[in-house]
Amino acid sequence: MPLTKLREFLDSHNVKYLVVSHSVAYTAQGIAALVHLSGKKLAKTVMVRIDGKLAMAVVPASFHVDLDLLRTAAGAQTVEIATEKEFRNAFPDCETGAMPPFGNLYGMAVYADASLGENEEITFNAGTHRELVRMAWADVVRLVNPKVVNLTHRSLAAA
Repeated sequence: MPLTKLREFLDSHNVKYLVVSHSVAYTAQGIAALVHLSGKKLAKTVMVRIDGKLAMAVVPASFHVDLDLLRTAAGAQTVEIATEKEFRNAFPDCETGAMPPFGNLYGMAVYADASLGENEEITFNAGTHRELVRMAWADVVRLVNPKVVNLTHRSLAAA
């Protein structure tokens, strides 16, 4: 079960979290609608290649990653959206496209949009297209240690 690895990690760090089950959905905006959550409060994990290495860009569901902002933040030459074929095997315990924003569990860097910190809690895919995890943003920052930067045009306006 995909949630097992994440749940074990969170439990081992004594983190409080809530698992939210929902009908099968494949898009972040579709999930947000199903669970009656603003697209600004649901985080989506976008897989990218930064200078050829897989990394995660985590942004509110209602926004898109600005690859130029990410390239600048990462100090990289190239940043591209990764294809499912490129990242599918990196998450053997997750359904394709439903990975949680815990790159530290998979040996990859995580870049999180600064606007996610505007909310006390963050909700994200838990490894399946049927489950979400809601937890404190501060715990995500503490456990994942993402590079928190402006990744969307919205975050520039909020900064």
